[in-house]
Amino acid sequence: MKANTPFQEEAINAIRFLAADAVQKAGSGHAGQPMGAAAIAYTLFTKHLKFNPANPKWVDRDRFILSAGHGSMLLYSLFYLTGYEEMTLDQLKEFRRPNSLTPGHPEYGHTAGVETTTGPLGQGLAVAVGMAIAEAHLAAVYNTEDNKIVNHYTYVIAGDGDLMEGVASEASSLAGHLALSKLICFYDDNRVTIDGATDITFTEDRAKRYEAYGWQVLRVEDGNNVDEIDQAILKAKADPRPSMIICRTVLGYGYPTWSGLSIAHSGIPSDEELAGAKKALGYPTEPKFYVSDEVLAHYRHALESGKDAECEWQACFEAYSAEKPELARQFKRIMEGEFPKDWRAALPKFEPSTKGMATRTASHKIINSLAGVFPELVGGSADLSGSNSTTIENTQVFQKDSYQGRNIAYGVREHAMGAINNGLNQHGGLIAFAATFLVFSDYLRPAIRLSALSDTGSIWIFSHDSFCLGQDGPTHQPIEHLSSFRAMPNLVTLRPADANETAIAWKIAIERRHAPTLIALTRQSVPIFDRKKFASADATEKGAYVMADLGPGPVRLVLMATGSEVELIVRAAEILAIEGFGVRVISMPSWELFEAQPETYQNEVMMPEIKARLAVEAATSLGWHKWVGSGGKMITIDRFGASAPNDFLFKEFGFNVENILQKCHELLTE
Repeated sequence: MKANTPFQEEAINAIRFLAADAVQKAGSGHAGQPMGAAAIAYTLFTKHLKFNPANPKWVDRDRFILSAGHGSMLLYSLFYLTGYEEMTLDQLKEFRRPNSLTPGHPEYGHTAGVETTTGPLGQGLAVAVGMAIAEAHLAAVYNTEDNKIVNHYTYVIAGDGDLMEGVASEASSLAGHLALSKLICFYDDNRVTIDGATDITFTEDRAKRYEAYGWQVLRVEDGNNVDEIDQAILKAKADPRPSMIICRTVLGYGYPTWSGLSIAHSGIPSDEELAGAKKALGYPTEPKFYVSDEVLAHYRHALESGKDAECEWQACFEAYSAEKPELARQFKRIMEGEFPKDWRAALPKFEPSTKGMATRTASHKIINSLAGVFPELVGGSADLSGSNSTTIENTQVFQKDSYQGRNIAYGVREHAMGAINNGLNQHGGLIAFAATFLVFSDYLRPAIRLSALSDTGSIWIFSHDSFCLGQDGPTHQPIEHLSSFRAMPNLVTLRPADANETAIAWKIAIERRHAPTLIALTRQSVPIFDRKKFASADATEKGAYVMADLGPGPVRLVLMATGSEVELIVRAAEILAIEGFGVRVISMPSWELFEAQPETYQNEVMMPEIKARLAVEAATSLGWHKWVGSGGKMITIDRFGASAPNDFLFKEFGFNVENILQKCHELLTE
């Protein structure tokens, strides 16, 4: 392989020392990774990456994800060098400072060019799999032989820590199965972690592991050699499999005493250590944040080449529009995130029924109604599509020979499913949902949290939302899950009481494209309430609403519940009304939406002056104290469930009309 030219060395060193200077100035950060991986990033950004710094959201750009997000200064340095307008030298100098565009880890939606929030290791690689799936699906649906309007790669830089995490293994396994040929990952193989050399914990053959997943595995013996890296990328692009390029690098490359040691991971270099690195690599020691005019002009060529690439794509899209005008309009709409006109008319309205239906069944009907007007709606389940009722009918499963399919079979890979779902939604052009049992949400909680943190409109569908799945037992019966998700900022959790509330829950989820929504659904049938007798389910959008005031005279008792337990309080209220008590029945599908309402509305619904209050929910009591007050009562479950038939469990745990009536009479007496 050809050796790097002196100019290439200078350009690579510019990345290294912008990062190191920023970390030193901030007094915190991770310069070791940018210094070791700088040549990989240089080769990719100057020779292969299709992007336009003047338009970071160009729809057919290549996606680049720094999965090893602690090395964020690698990304910020490249954004500055290649000409992203907002990423000025002053922003680099404000690294890790309040209100800067250069936070400690890359944050999606905060800094132009950041494709996803990374830092929790493994997440970036798994999100990249989602983006590669999105590219493959959109290409299969929209491209023609003559005009390929979707034609881009997803690139990743991942480190040892990323490959140790289980989520990366799950996602990589699926990526290999799906033959996602436009997914290319650089493994920054520096063999060092915070606790020391990787040989104390990480000694399997990573190359064989990825070969077994179905990836092409390539080796770059010198991670500083531009020509060797370039040739590997060309080979990766030519192969029908996803590619893992293992690049042997040195953490903190250039440091005179720290190079290759764990201290280089997050150590703050002294003036002597940093100056020694610059001298060793032939780079000016002063001033700080130095970049020569020639090097900056070299990188800024990306503005011209990016503009040309986007203009070329625009010409392709214009030809495509002439060839396929309807599809072109549809593609433009979905990529701009706009909705079809009158799409809400597709939401089904369910007739009253005492026999009722499970809300998971209602959700299935809603999904398929929406799928008819939203071609961008895709989704899947972690090997539970039948149980979750999430299959989109009349379409294929997304497989390597059917990328046009809208049903994504994730297998038993909940964590990867969550991260991939985020990638599908962050790519643009798709509305994606992911599903499993509520109790197994624990397996993908980090991905749900990242969707909330990064303002991503991922939709989370969790069926089997209580102990009402009987003899599967406590391993499958969620208890603390609803309260824990209600505690998560920026996430709206909905537990609809019947089919019509479920339809409105889906409406909310579709419209919240800049924040995630979680819908918890029943396995068992629940009545479909007569909305001529009870308030319209449209009020679900307010989070909580008065279903009815029953009985003679003023309200003396307030009953509130979510999901399947609303039926119980309605039945109890009807009996209390016959007994002569005034009772208010409140359905409360979403605490977050209710808390977002004006205080006047909250008081109007809750009637805080009434102290006799009862909350009923087949989940932990945590949080309900806020709504029932010091004088109220709760029927909840603060223990794990049991393996037994539902009828037994309802009686055992007190979720029946008789127990509700007993608690109500106690409240009225008190």
